[in-house]
Amino acid sequence: MTAMLPPEFADLERFSKWCLATEPQRFEKRLASSMAEMQAFYDAITPRAEEAISFCDKFSLDDMPEDVLNLMHLLYSMIMVSFPVECWKQPRVPDSGAATLDCLSEPVP
Repeated sequence: MTAMLPPEFADLERFSKWCLATEPQRFEKRLASSMAEMQAFYDAITPRAEEAISFCDKFSLDDMPEDVLNLMHLLYSMIMVSFPVECWKQPRVPDSGAATLDCLSEPVP
């Protein structure tokens, strides 16, 4: 199996399925995940987040290596699960029913 993340973050490789390029993909993954899965992911990446951000900051957004871009996507996924893990204790926004909010445009990368 080819590593998706920089060697410095090999311990997070087991969460590489969270390396998703778009917000809709990350949201879909969140809704398809159990709270136990999200909690495990969140608990593993949160202590490494500042280090991961500093590592990503060493590269230009226009010329970021793929493994570093994947690390940045992993950080985006951490943000996507933070409210469910920290506040709601469920993947969906409480009392939102079938409401959805679709992004038509998002920043890249």
